[in-house]
Amino acid sequence: MNPVIQDITDRIAERSAASRAAYLERIRRDGEAARAKGPARAHLGCANLAHGFAAAPAEDKPALIGTAKPGVAIVTSYNDMLSAHQPYETYPAELKTAVRRAGGVAQVAGGVPAMCDGITQGRAGMELSLYSRDVIAMSTAIALSHDMFDASLLLGVCDKIVPGLFIGALHFGHLPAIFVPAGPMTSGLPNKVKARTRQLFAEGKVGRGELLEAESASYHSPGTCTFYGTANSNQAIMEVMGLHLPGSTFVNPHTELRHALTEAAGRRAVEITAHGAEYTPVGELVDEKSIVNACVALLATGGSTNHTLHLVAMAAAAGLVLTWDDLACLSKAVPSLTKIYPNGQADVNHFRDAGGMQVLIGDLLDAGLLHGDVLTVAGPGLDRYRSAPRLSDGELVWEPVAGVSTDLDVLRPVKAPFSPDGGIHMLDGNLGCAVSKVSAVKAEHLVIEAPAKVFDDQLDLLRAFEAGELDGQDFVAVIRYQGPSANGMPELHKLTSPLSVLLDRGQRVAIVTDGRMSGASGKVPAAIHLSPEAADGGPIALVRDGDVIRLDSAAGCLSLLVPAEELAQRTPGGRPLSDAEWVGTGRELFTTFRRMAGHAEQGAGIFGVSGAESPHHGPGLGFPAESGSSHLETGAAVGPHHAGASR
Repeated sequence: MNPVIQDITDRIAERSAASRAAYLERIRRDGEAARAKGPARAHLGCANLAHGFAAAPAEDKPALIGTAKPGVAIVTSYNDMLSAHQPYETYPAELKTAVRRAGGVAQVAGGVPAMCDGITQGRAGMELSLYSRDVIAMSTAIALSHDMFDASLLLGVCDKIVPGLFIGALHFGHLPAIFVPAGPMTSGLPNKVKARTRQLFAEGKVGRGELLEAESASYHSPGTCTFYGTANSNQAIMEVMGLHLPGSTFVNPHTELRHALTEAAGRRAVEITAHGAEYTPVGELVDEKSIVNACVALLATGGSTNHTLHLVAMAAAAGLVLTWDDLACLSKAVPSLTKIYPNGQADVNHFRDAGGMQVLIGDLLDAGLLHGDVLTVAGPGLDRYRSAPRLSDGELVWEPVAGVSTDLDVLRPVKAPFSPDGGIHMLDGNLGCAVSKVSAVKAEHLVIEAPAKVFDDQLDLLRAFEAGELDGQDFVAVIRYQGPSANGMPELHKLTSPLSVLLDRGQRVAIVTDGRMSGASGKVPAAIHLSPEAADGGPIALVRDGDVIRLDSAAGCLSLLVPAEELAQRTPGGRPLSDAEWVGTGRELFTTFRRMAGHAEQGAGIFGVSGAESPHHGPGLGFPAESGSSHLETGAAVGPHHAGASR
């Protein structure tokens, strides 16, 4: 193993020893009971069980009444408005048939919400997006709470849906769980053309009709959007963690191979229950090694910055404490191996055709950058994921893939990477700690030192752009009161197009915010997820127009160049919306989430670390303060994050 990968893995295990042990003790107790007692539903009272199969089809009722066949829960994010989830309409019937043939019985246990950040960008609904991850986790728990099931099949693709399903499933860690992908839509309008049209619209050079035509030619059919945003980052991570069947991630919807893989997932769910010979509980599968593997995959592919939040929260559900310092150290050791839009011009279909996940995983394994000795839903060992599925005379088979990319403009080997370090960097300084996606930013834009222009709402920045108030000057746009405790930490992707216009005009511009951008954000240098946030008294609340900010994404530094004694005399500027003001589009229903949300660096959620439960519930539960920073040992300035700043 690469020594840095091993060191970070060991640190996570050591840091998490108590919580992980408590978590494993709980799920192993439940697992032993499952193995000893047979299918879970057999232990329900007669009235309870009768409710559980009252609406079942006649062919399944005998199996549900009996006590021999394992029960499989289907938890689905299906809706027919969102392209990524529309293919799931037919999955329950396919999965039920496959499970039945494998000797089990499957039921749709519940549905989870699936909202689209693409629809809600720049609108009030986006302020519910991050909170929806924890709602989905709770919805998953509700679905599995009926004690009818011995395994789960989880149907989800996009942004918060996969992390939410993952977190919910880990709280039933004694049950095996398989994620069943739907695949990306086929390639449409090239991403470069779409991005250019957006920029022309921002400049007023094309109208709404031309923009809508370009957007609808890009997002044109069932399936995941083809750029490498959070949805496709989710899919890549699930495969590297061994929670997809090998090679199933980027197979297009409504193809014969896609259907065969869906059926195979149903069969496999039966095989890995406690009542078969290959019991694989998800809580054992997800350990410190698989979490590090997920981080490596994210960094190697220049994936979505949203996962700097999600992976922390996902690890916590398994009793593991992952920190941004871990990600910072890993980023220095993991090279950037892909160029997929917005980090390049290719889409995920081109990546798949260049060798895709099989070549990527094989190369990272050979370089010692992934742990191979892990559990997967396909069996022990990540080597299984070097193989790709195909149909042979109508039968699904897996064949080893030659470990060579067929398109070096899209996918490169570890020995000849696009960049020697990962596509996401962590930043520190006297403004706090933040995240920067560097994989899509030109080298000459990685460092900027310029006066601040401060906004408390993204709409104010957009109005300033439209009024020409940002023309002809270098600046760092500071957008604050956008964190999880302020307004749900919405993505600010709407800012990318206008700021890209200014960048192309030769201005030096950047973003600093306690909000999110997105996996789709591109060439504008940005320090995002700034923690502590303005609403929690973070230093970003002290920034004034004209203050000079230095953003150095290459060195990992973010500094407000104002004397400390002057900052000490300042009072916060601006404020978040009050509860009375934060209403409409259902936001008032999520006021409790605002009050409970943890720091961005702790996952920005309302849950703590499994196994570290405490009667004193509150934000960041179970995330101990770090005594020092592993990545600051390289000489970066110490900021509030590492000085023990608290809410």
